[in-house]
Amino acid sequence: QVQLVESGGGLVQAGGSLRLSCTASGRTFRGYCTGWFRQAPGKERELVAAGGSAGSYTYYADSVKGRFTISRSNAENTLYLDMASLKPEDTAVYYCAAAALCIRTRPLTTQTQYDYWGQGTQVTVSS
Repeated sequence: QVQLVESGGGLVQAGGSLRLSCTASGRTFRGYCTGWFRQAPGKERELVAAGGSAGSYTYYADSVKGRFTISRSNAENTLYLDMASLKPEDTAVYYCAAAALCIRTRPLTTQTQYDYWGQGTQVTVSS
């Protein structure tokens, strides 16, 4: 069952940028921890970015640090992942996730900590 709705994936050239969006119908992410995961072919799903409620923290995997940014709209009804300087190794299905039980002092880094998930959106980066 799809709980969050994602959009923004597609095919881009290496060095290009994309913005992924994630929404929950009729709700906001206020008070929730959020994250973005990705899964490349033949690999396990991995956390690429996470954000705490009220801007308490942000986390980025080393592989995307300095290139990706996790954020929310001002009303906190949309979660974003801004991806820049994209590389072919960024090719994966990207999933947004949210957790009602939000530990503000440290990021939620495992899949089991998240309650709600998007359907996934394909990002393909060509050489």
